[in-house]
Amino acid sequence: MLCALLSVLPLAGCSPAVRPAPSAPVAVAADLSFALADSALKQPVRFIVYGDMRFTDSSETQASRPGARESLVDRIASERPEAVFLTGDVPWHGGNEADYGVYRRETAAWRSEQLRVFPVLGNHEFQQCAEQVCLEHWWQTFPELRGRRWYSLALGSELRFIALDSNASLLPGSEQSLWLQQQIDNLAGSVRFLVILLHHPPRTDAPEGVRANEAALAGQLAAAVPHAHARFLVCGAHVHNYERFERDGIVFLVSGGGGAKPTPLRRSAAALYANDSFPNFHYLRFELSAQRLRGEMLRLTDPDAAAPGTWAVQDQFSIEVPRR
Repeated sequence: MLCALLSVLPLAGCSPAVRPAPSAPVAVAADLSFALADSALKQPVRFIVYGDMRFTDSSETQASRPGARESLVDRIASERPEAVFLTGDVPWHGGNEADYGVYRRETAAWRSEQLRVFPVLGNHEFQQCAEQVCLEHWWQTFPELRGRRWYSLALGSELRFIALDSNASLLPGSEQSLWLQQQIDNLAGSVRFLVILLHHPPRTDAPEGVRANEAALAGQLAAAVPHAHARFLVCGAHVHNYERFERDGIVFLVSGGGGAKPTPLRRSAAALYANDSFPNFHYLRFELSAQRLRGEMLRLTDPDAAAPGTWAVQDQFSIEVPRR
């Protein structure tokens, strides 16, 4: 499916029927996995982030809410963004190929709109199967990622995205941590915003707290901020709610309202989003302007309706372009 959605060249596994449009870029920098040129993008550039969908048979209504899940997909299709980033737990059980089949069926509107979809691995992608079997199911669904558990993307010249696998080590000296540092060190001078995407969040008010793996990532990013010319934004999921924090000059977001069973939170004083509305089925919409990256949380306000579809902008924030 990913092959039909990406507008990058060249990519292995694309049949002639689904090759990208001629306007797409034909070269990818050595330090990038995928790239789209400014000329291939509508202006202003808009992208969407959300996670924890748990696509599965619609008869399952506890682990995942099919009405909310499908309403989110349809709403995102109507946005027609330049890219959609899925921050993990795409299937309910990665060992169940039928769950990936539900994902393909329920996201048919994304293919109709020719959306570009970029996922990251969550913990549910590794449920009910051995690791290599789970990865094979993942790569069959997203063939352009074959062989990659983490990757990078340039969405034009000013936006860089790094998709990480928080199921693998992010501790100092790990393969992934070293790769990430190389990406940060080699950021092009034109990049204004670096968006880190992963499943387990480095900041959260969830009772289980932050794992050592993601705490190490937060420390690595904090150490890089004073030397970076780009602003850093981290988007996680795993907690089935919405959260926003800022620390060490980094904006941290949790967007886990894609359909999975909602998680209530007791928000701390550090939380920049303090609204008590619940549940928070939602997605994040971003728009790049000349001066800032503007973010909004779009919340489904009627998830219990027979056909959910009423939305409200529940949170707004801006990340300013760094001074140079």
